[in-house]
Amino acid sequence: MPSTTTPLAAYIDLAPDLETFEHAALAGLKNTPKAVSAKFFYDERGSRLFEDICKQPEYYPTRTELAILEKNRSDIARHIGPEALVIEFGAGALEKVRLLLEALDRPAGFTAIDISGDHLHEAAQELATDFPDIPITAICADYTSLDALPGNANNNAGRKVGFFPGSTIGNFSPQDAQRFLSTVKSLVGHAGLLVIGVDLKKDKTVLDAAYNDAAGITAQFNLNLIRRINTELGGHFDENSFRHKAFYNADMSRVEMHLESLKDQTTDLAGHSISFKAGETIHTEISCKYSIADFQDLAKKAGWSPVTVYTDEQKLFSLHVLSAD
Repeated sequence: MPSTTTPLAAYIDLAPDLETFEHAALAGLKNTPKAVSAKFFYDERGSRLFEDICKQPEYYPTRTELAILEKNRSDIARHIGPEALVIEFGAGALEKVRLLLEALDRPAGFTAIDISGDHLHEAAQELATDFPDIPITAICADYTSLDALPGNANNNAGRKVGFFPGSTIGNFSPQDAQRFLSTVKSLVGHAGLLVIGVDLKKDKTVLDAAYNDAAGITAQFNLNLIRRINTELGGHFDENSFRHKAFYNADMSRVEMHLESLKDQTTDLAGHSISFKAGETIHTEISCKYSIADFQDLAKKAGWSPVTVYTDEQKLFSLHVLSAD
């Protein structure tokens, strides 16, 4: 387990290697229908593109969740209690956790886990500078594959609190979401809590706009998968021969993102020929939408007990506190 320490934050590198990416990409592209996991969007460029998506006027989740967190963070901190260890899954820019850390009573530490190492390291260093009294560990890892928490996440602090904002739970199918929630419950252990953002069901036009922003940032983000396949795996995909496609699937209560082939074409990856028909897609991401009751039922199946839930006035978004007890 290689690790390094900086003056600002401990950093542990458990990043998946390129062989893992190549195996997943090949397996997904040989499937029918083709699909590659959304986690492979996230190199440093992909992470920054996602930050840009969050700033687009059509993309309501980030600003809505931030407002909910700002308004209710003192109450959330009351539920958490003193000397808690906070663990953020899919940490990204570490913007939202700042609000939580500021509200907590003497937090014992903070662990940030994200698959994009360079981006995470930079954000964690900035956070450590701003919160010098809080021990901070940054872990570059696929958080969906962790079966234990390395670093200071295993210390003997008080309660462990998972933090999973941003509606990322919607990127799992309901079955996979239940499995992930069960894993998080085992990671935070007895008396643990989870603070989790969940996007709510709403009008199709709002959802379609959110995932098809006028500036085209989401399209760039989606196409970053092809860029990564080419630059990191030696693929020969023509990025201009694919387009971003996103739509709300009402039957499954989810937004789907695809990369659609604009023509019949054959390309190659790692010595394997990959053929596309015009209109054929690579399914890259889902974003499931829930009612509050539906999500709480899902959490209960994973062993969690709902404590409370916060929403905005329009009920666009929800922030849940769940207990492992």
